[in-house]
Amino acid sequence: MSWPAGYGKRVLDEVDSTLNEAARIAGELAGPEWILALRQTQGRGRRGRDWKDPKGNFAATLVMRPEGSPDQAALRSFVAALAVYDACVAVTGRSEGLSLKWPNDVLLKGGKLAGILLESAGNGNGVSHLFVGIGVNLVETPMQEWLEPGAVWPVSLLSETGVQVTPEEFLDAVAGAFARYEQQFSTYGFEPIRTEWLARAAKLGEVITARTASSETEGTFETVDASGNLVLNTAKGRVSIPAADIYF
Repeated sequence: MSWPAGYGKRVLDEVDSTLNEAARIAGELAGPEWILALRQTQGRGRRGRDWKDPKGNFAATLVMRPEGSPDQAALRSFVAALAVYDACVAVTGRSEGLSLKWPNDVLLKGGKLAGILLESAGNGNGVSHLFVGIGVNLVETPMQEWLEPGAVWPVSLLSETGVQVTPEEFLDAVAGAFARYEQQFSTYGFEPIRTEWLARAAKLGEVITARTASSETEGTFETVDASGNLVLNTAKGRVSIPAADIYF
């Protein structure tokens, strides 16, 4: 797989977190750059949760300078999800069982295969740098004792497909896919990305539960709107949810 033009790449044997490393080096970069860690000692997920990284799994962060508002920058989570989905298809040769879980997970046969976490740095005029963190269970599933009740059970690409892929091979696949979707996003806006994402969405048209720290909303997953919000059809009408954890 060819590496996308204009994107840098650095592979580290070990680092605390690729997101931390991205923040440390962002100011010295001339353009977007992927950081891959073969071992990550302090990985993290959404809401400060730990992200476990057994050896052989994928842990990488893309550093980029996004154009547009912070809200527009945040829509790169959908770009990244599509890129991970396509990378999985590219390395396995199959799309069966793959789906996307709002807002930022990739599922395989109903289990959690990958997670995406966006962080940013500001300069007073918006987002100066965006850090797109991606973790994929390529060969192992983390220990399950840290899972929250009702959370999606983790799976690995190897356990579910029998295909073994190195982190470096997966990086080439996901970087190429991300570059294609990023070009589409930059040229045509979010609508084509939204359409592509919904075509791969898990539980679309089914009843799901959205939980925040202070509330819980149950309803039929109707769509994702033009701002990336989850739209549920509930007993009290349509509800738009900007951020939540999803259970089903």
